[in-house]
Formats: sequence, structure tokens, C-alpha cells
Amino acid sequence: MDVLSDVLRAVRMTGAFFFSATNYSPWVCGEPTVDDIAHRVIPEADFVIPFHVITYGGCWVDLVGEVPTTIRLEAGDIIVLPKGDAHFMMSENGLRKTISPAEFDPPPGRRNVLRYIVNGEKGGAVDCRFVCGFMGGASRPFNPLINALPRMFRARTSDANREWLSTLAQAGVAESERDGAGAETMLAKLSELMFVEVVRRYIDEMPPDSRGWLAGLRDRSIGAALGLIHGRPREDWTVETLAQQVALSRSAFAERFTSFVGIPVIQYLARWRLTVAARLLEDKNVSIEQAGTEVGYESEAAFNRAFKKFVGTTPGAWRKGRRLVAEAAE
Repeated sequence: MDVLSDVLRAVRMTGAFFFSATNYSPWVCGEPTVDDIAHRVIPEADFVIPFHVITYGGCWVDLVGEVPTTIRLEAGDIIVLPKGDAHFMMSENGLRKTISPAEFDPPPGRRNVLRYIVNGEKGGAVDCRFVCGFMGGASRPFNPLINALPRMFRARTSDANREWLSTLAQAGVAESERDGAGAETMLAKLSELMFVEVVRRYIDEMPPDSRGWLAGLRDRSIGAALGLIHGRPREDWTVETLAQQVALSRSAFAERFTSFVGIPVIQYLARWRLTVAARLLEDKNVSIEQAGTEVGYESEAAFNRAFKKFVGTTPGAWRKGRRLVAEAAE
């Protein structure tokens, strides 16, 4: 079981419009906190993640917050901000400007040009070009990927994938501008392809002693256990049976799983089952009892109790709420 792909499917990853910027030195631009713009770019999503692809030159990015972080980016770098922090991008470290959330309203009909020139009236040389986009998805009931990502991370593209990632980014801009049939599906797929590649690069570059859900994916034992849980969520897994499957003692497996993932294995199993069930409930042809049975609950009553305890609402209320969100987005 490809656990990362399974999570991406379950949390309904999608993409919003892309835009590109050509910057003449000195320049500065930025984005406010994602709470200020999420309803503008992907209104139906529980969370929104901005990302930037540097296609030419270089720049600084400065993450605003209680713990400011500044790093240098070069052509080929992709920077991702999973927590949606406010940030600035600039030619010289320390530059600032006022950012209006209204700047992130999609153009009417998305037919306006989404290409911006920053400080171009000065007539100097182009200092940097980058493409920006947004990913969105569901954070409830449980999203182990988003919980595992840092406030900001950079992925350096390789010689092998740099060209096609840049092409994907530019294709996103072009698709945003033309607003043709199937544009939303194209943007979702383009964003997801880029996001998956960046996360894979991030996993590959994590230090050997890293901990967390992402580090667990590449650990031989924990990765295998996660694959079993995601591949067969309705099975009556116990700590003992999972430990046997990955050739560890019960105590060693339980300790190792919690060390990597951050929560005990049975708690993770329960959360993932309810996440799968929540997605099934979005299908009007699947009954509440069927959703519970599909993920291993022996009775509708037991499923109702577990769902309400973790999610905070009944399966029926959850289904109604998700339908209202879907109707509002249409």
C-alpha cells in the first residue's frame, strides 16, 4: 500500500489558481496569513497551503511569526508553507510592503492575466521569476500528512525533475488564465503532482535520525505497519498482530511506532478508520451502517459512538454538513 497516495486521496487534495511574477530589483512581495485568503482561493477547503516555484534567479523568503525564519532560494527551489504563515519574498533581506488580502481574489471568470510585474517601471534587469499556487484539502477528521509538515520547507529540484516541474508550474498559470472546460480538474492535478514530488523530495532529504509520520514512512518496520493499516483498515488489527507482521516484539514495535508517529498505533488505527468512514459518508449511496462496517465496526451504534467521540458530531450530522459545503462550492 502506498500510504502517502492513500492519505492524499482521503484528504481530497485539490489546487487553486496559479500566478507568476517577474521581479526587477529591488523588489518585495508577499502573502498574508492563509486565514485571510483561504476563502478567496479555495473556499471549500479545510486548509490551504501556499507554494512558490523559483524559475529564474533567486530571492529571500522571510517567514513572519513568533519564530521568524529567513532562507535564500535559487532557481529550481520550491518553497512550501504548510501552516499558511504570512511571509515576504524579496531581492534583499528585510524589505517589506503592505499586503492586501483582496489582491488574492481570483479574477472575474479567471480570464484576466495572472502575470505580475514587480518594480518593472525602473527599467533594470530581471532579478527573479517565480510561480505561486495553492493546495487545499480536508484536515478533518484526521490528516497525518499536514500534521507532520513543518511551518516551511524547501525542496531542491534535481537535474532530472527541474524542467518538468517548471513546465507544470507554467501550465498551471496558463490553465488559470484560459479558464477552459475542465480547468478546475487540471489545476487540481497539476498542483497535486507538484505537491507530491516536493513532499517526496523532502522525505528523501530528511536527516537519518528524524522522527514524525513522514520519517515513519521510510522506516522499514513502521512504514510496513502503516501500509497494513492503510491497506486493510477494516481488519481487526492489534498491537500484537501488527508487531508479528513487521517482525518485532510487541513492546519494541509499540515503542517504535509511537516514537515515529507521535501517537500509539491503536489510536492511529482508530483515527484512520474514522477518516476513511468520513469520506465514505460523502457518498449518498453509502449508509451510515455500511460506512462503519467498511472500516471494521461491528454495529452502527459502536460506529456512532466512536465517530462522535473523535469528530465531535454524529455521522449523520457530519454527512449533512459536508453536503452543505459541497453545495455551497458549486
